[in-house]
Amino acid sequence: MNILSGNITSIQGSESLSLVKIAVENTIFTSIIIDTPESNVYFKIGKVVKIYFKETEVIIAKNEPLNISIQNKIPCTIISMKLGEILTELHLRFGEFNIKSLITTNALKTLNLKNGDAVLALIKTNEISLSPND
Repeated sequence: MNILSGNITSIQGSESLSLVKIAVENTIFTSIIIDTPESNVYFKIGKVVKIYFKETEVIIAKNEPLNISIQNKIPCTIISMKLGEILTELHLRFGEFNIKSLITTNALKTLNLKNGDAVLALIKTNEISLSPND
């Protein structure tokens, strides 16, 4: 599980859903939460929260610009790889954070990825979970 820490910068609520934006370093992450600021005490602008997302939910892109609906586009550098016959675990550097991505080895070869490459880690908004930074 990937875990980052950031500050809530905005909350847009409708019915029982909230679209929450979180600043991590110079990058804004978005997350859809089934909760509202009225019903959850830690949903406040300025609060520090933890951001969670699975390694299997991190999509890797090598070339820009990308004209896609994914809002979480995280600039990273590949720092190491653990190649398997079917799956490869990528270790990425995002500022002071390390992120893991699990992709097929076939995708790794297709993208011609190697250590030191600049890539974008893409995470769908609904795949990011939040919790208080206790």
